[in-house]
Amino acid sequence: MTSDNSSPNSVLDEWFPRETGITLSGRQRLGVVVGGSLSKGLQVKLDRDTVIEDLAVGRYVVVRGQRKRFFCMITDIQLDVTNIALTAHPPNVDDPFINAVYSGTSAYGMVHIAPMLMIDAEGGEPRPVKTIPSHFRAVEIATVDDVNDVFGEEDATHFNVGTPLELEETQINLDLRRLVERSVGVFGKSGTGKSFLTRILLAGVIQRNMAVSLIFDMHNDYGWEVSDERGPKAKGLKQLFPARVAILTLDEESSRRRQAKYDYVVSLGYDEIEPQDIEMLKDTLDLSDPMIDVAYTLHKKLGYNWIYEFLTMDADVLDDFVKQNNISAASAIALSRRLGRFERWAFLRAEGGQADSVRKIIELIEQGTSVVLEFGRYGNNLAAYILVANYLTRRIHAYYVERMEKALGDSSMEPPQLLITIEEAHKFLDPAVARQTIFGIIARELRKYNVTLLIVDQRPSGIDEEVMSQIGTRVTALLDNEKDISAVLTGINDAGSLREVLARLDTKQQAIIMGHAVPMPVVVRTRAYDADFYASVGYVGDDALSDRARDARRSLGDDRRGRRL
Repeated sequence: MTSDNSSPNSVLDEWFPRETGITLSGRQRLGVVVGGSLSKGLQVKLDRDTVIEDLAVGRYVVVRGQRKRFFCMITDIQLDVTNIALTAHPPNVDDPFINAVYSGTSAYGMVHIAPMLMIDAEGGEPRPVKTIPSHFRAVEIATVDDVNDVFGEEDATHFNVGTPLELEETQINLDLRRLVERSVGVFGKSGTGKSFLTRILLAGVIQRNMAVSLIFDMHNDYGWEVSDERGPKAKGLKQLFPARVAILTLDEESSRRRQAKYDYVVSLGYDEIEPQDIEMLKDTLDLSDPMIDVAYTLHKKLGYNWIYEFLTMDADVLDDFVKQNNISAASAIALSRRLGRFERWAFLRAEGGQADSVRKIIELIEQGTSVVLEFGRYGNNLAAYILVANYLTRRIHAYYVERMEKALGDSSMEPPQLLITIEEAHKFLDPAVARQTIFGIIARELRKYNVTLLIVDQRPSGIDEEVMSQIGTRVTALLDNEKDISAVLTGINDAGSLREVLARLDTKQQAIIMGHAVPMPVVVRTRAYDADFYASVGYVGDDALSDRARDARRSLGDDRRGRRL
């Protein structure tokens, strides 16, 4: 029985809605759950109207269960048929009628989705997934509200790092407090924009006052402006935060040539270098174990100025020293030849210098000023980079250990949280040496002494597995080496489903963020490092400063005219 105002068809449509690609809630529907498991993810059969080419791995979808809402990521896409004979004798889909008959029924699309988080239907905080929705539950494209329910709003501790795929109306906000609690890794093959990713993270940490940074700037990428292949020069951290960032340089000539405004010139004294610092150069200088033993003997016999005295020994004095201390003459000569390279590094001085530089860096850190140490032309010399980074870090870490032990029971006496950034990290964290190096020690300490690492590398497979397991947050751009992909996914839940996502990132401005600083793995189109970004972190450009000054002068002139009247 129907009313005068309704037809039988409209009543049927009300009771049995047509599959139009829109759910009763008004959201865009993709299909329904037809199988799967908690460990392997869910299989979704796509609706006839869903265009499979519009989907991509890494995109977010929502499954609305009876009592829970499941936030999921597409990890694979496939085609399927009900009758395998269709693959041997495909129908002629150029005929619209034949296409309509087969598409979505005999031949259809499937997607594999990995449940990441679940939220109770009545609301609440996102929780880890411990169950799955039932058969035939509708799968919908995630909306802005869904994303915001998971990642929250930008605030004093949450920083916008980009947008999720195909959902540019919202943003992914990284929890910076959790980011600096543990070490961070930025990975990606050469040319994927690791430096820009790192600069965005560092800018957020500095602006939000989450930590003080010490950046070993190998290629002068972070302190002052650098050329950007995509457009104008990109601003450095010193330009964005002039009062909160100091640039120190090992190469004063290079800084002047690039017109980079540095604050202090760092020098390192031979008398401050210890055998442990030389041992870090074992691979880069091709030092054998007997050569390292000679270094320890020299330090023991000659004291703090052992390198300078060793390099200035004539042949007779060296021969006498070898005989008196029962060491290999060949190893001593080979060590002298390798350490002779130090004489070409102008930042090394016969004595003194670096102790003052260490004190200067610690003074800046205590004041809450982040430090960018530019290497200039020495950035292309890996041995110089490793020597300086290791030397400074060992001494600063020792200072932090002492301060933290004195501050036991009194948090007000603790030094500020320190985030140390190093590039070519696998050279410091190789499995053969990671357990002994200061960087391996810091990575394993998990902020015990208020020091964590931000490591930047294109070869994560070269980093010790134990160190990788201690990296809290991993920001990964495109990797195409299977070993590197496996290394990045070490210790990550549902790593198998994320492998395909990681291998199919765009070469530029895309990354997957996993770990401590995000509630679930997320693929983002990272923010552009441009004028809009500069403005968002408080940078005032030269033009804006001129406009403000002009407005101030006009206002002052108006006041004066008013007073004259």
